[in-house]
Amino acid sequence: MQGLEIEKVAPGSIAAELGMEPGDRLVAVNGLPVEDILDYRFLTCEEELTITLVKANGEEWVCDVEKDYDDDLGVDFAGGGLEPIRRCQNRCLFCFVDQMPGGLRPSLYVKDDDYRLSFTHGNFITLTNLNERDLERIVRQRLSPLYISVHTTNPALREKMLGHPRAGKIMEQLNRLAGGGIELHTQVVLCPGINDGVELERTVKDLVNLWPAVRSIAIVPVGLTRYREGLSPLRTFTREEAAGIVEQVQNWQDHCLERCARAVVFASDEFYLLAGREVPPAFRYDDFPQTENGVGLVRLFLDEWEKVARTLPRAVARPRHVTVATGVLAGEILAPVVERLNEIDNLAVELAVIPNRLFGPQVTVAGLISGRDILAALEGENPGQTLVLPAVMLRRPDQVFLDDMTVAELSNRLDRPVIVVDGPAELVEAVCENP
Repeated sequence: MQGLEIEKVAPGSIAAELGMEPGDRLVAVNGLPVEDILDYRFLTCEEELTITLVKANGEEWVCDVEKDYDDDLGVDFAGGGLEPIRRCQNRCLFCFVDQMPGGLRPSLYVKDDDYRLSFTHGNFITLTNLNERDLERIVRQRLSPLYISVHTTNPALREKMLGHPRAGKIMEQLNRLAGGGIELHTQVVLCPGINDGVELERTVKDLVNLWPAVRSIAIVPVGLTRYREGLSPLRTFTREEAAGIVEQVQNWQDHCLERCARAVVFASDEFYLLAGREVPPAFRYDDFPQTENGVGLVRLFLDEWEKVARTLPRAVARPRHVTVATGVLAGEILAPVVERLNEIDNLAVELAVIPNRLFGPQVTVAGLISGRDILAALEGENPGQTLVLPAVMLRRPDQVFLDDMTVAELSNRLDRPVIVVDGPAELVEAVCENP
């Protein structure tokens, strides 16, 4: 059925005054069909509206509304007004979903490739399922910025990497969006021997030439789990290769800082840690546009820690023993932090580097640690009075790990409080407080 199903009506709202109820369907505004929440937001910006509503009993109502420009009708829609979600049609060589075991959160197995989620939630999309109507709508409704998985601008190589016959149209599509005033944040999932080297140079050059429409280019390493039987042969980067990527990105940053007064091109934190290189200063991250992609989080953490470290107490009131857990990759970042915290009298802080048993040892980021991984590492051990975990391990606000274990369940299994922190200030508060 056309339109959006109303799930909730705010008391005292315009919708309530009009008699809208849960179960009704909003099908048109000013004679134009409403297919999703974006249509609804775009069309209801007008001050004079004619709303076509189909009641739950099948009656059709036509309601005239006069409101201020920024007034909302006061309705929520089933599925957030975005269902059904567009699914991914690609068969990417490096797809992480294809490498996951069973038994995780159901939502983790959903392969979405929906430009609406890119606009509303920052999800990365490939553009392979867009048609002319979609492109026209994105420009007309100013659905900006969008987040695009480019991987390569070589048409033949992109078709091979994504396993889709329309993947080679990427530059044509990006030029169309750029010409329509849409800002783009892009990513390149880098696979050794496939889209690195001269291919990466070509890709970055093509994307930089679309500045200022292309606002950022993130270079991230391919993620490989132990569940790759029957999949394309891929490998991770060596330390020397990671160092080469870091240097390549720095050269492009130098060029862009001179040309655009912005760095534009970024390597993910994982490349710097793998290469054993210091992460760049903050000015080389512009306004940190891709932290969700693992770009700049280490720099933000280090800069905040530098400020927090100046305010540390000399002692805590009563003896306190705390364990701080993280993934393998971030262990070297947290080691000096823990060392400094242990200089506080009455405070003992242990660092627990948690290996990834769920996905395998090649997965080293903290964000992919499961509750079972933590249990396997700490159950039967003595993690002190409290266990402190980084927020990146969990889906907020329900505090759930990848394997659907909750923080409360983990706390019960370990028989001690578990505190989730986001950044150095919260970390210090968690380890120093005396309950």
